Amino acid sequence: MLIIGKIFVHYFVHNKEVIAMEIIRIGEKIIDCKKIISVIDKALELRTQGLSQQQVAERLGLDRPFISRLEKLGEVRRGRKIAVIAFPIKNKQELEETLKELGVEFSIVLTEKERWRFVSDKNGVELFNTIMDIIARLRTYDTVVVIGSNYRIRLTEALLDKEVVGIEIGKSPIEDDKYVDLKKIKELIKKLTLE
Repeated sequence: MLIIGKIFVHYFVHNKEVIAMEIIRIGEKIIDCKKIISVIDKALELRTQGLSQQQVAERLGLDRPFISRLEKLGEVRRGRKIAVIAFPIKNKQELEETLKELGVEFSIVLTEKERWRFVSDKNGVELFNTIMDIIARLRTYDTVVVIGSNYRIRLTEALLDKEVVGIEIGKSPIEDDKYVDLKKIKELIKKLTLE
């Protein structure tokens, strides 16, 4: 099938049509678009894992300036890296959507029920390792916003060698989900990213 310069190669598996690759012609060259997308995805995945542009280029057989141009092409914003930890939250879905819209790269937002399930679904070693992984990840951010009890905010400040901005939603222990003012969260995140 030929569609505006693109050729779709089809094959059938158990009588179901499957598109194997999308091919385009540029002059004398035949280009597999999915292969290009796959290499770009892999390059970005390796960069998010902490590899340098040079390391990614060497691993994938590309030039380092190409990796830099890819990142510039897709850059949404520059600025401080912000993480958000929030629990127990009543308007969880709305908060998650707001954080995503604002470009927050890492967040953990839990209801009270999810918070207890997070703890009870793991044995002691698994829970310890998971918490240590979260702490290690949080240490890679410039600012960590903690939306929770007064105790959780103080504990996070003690554990992280980073700027911690606390939004207290109650005194510890909080035993039910709390509503978070999304307008205030938006204002705070925007202010933090501009600093």
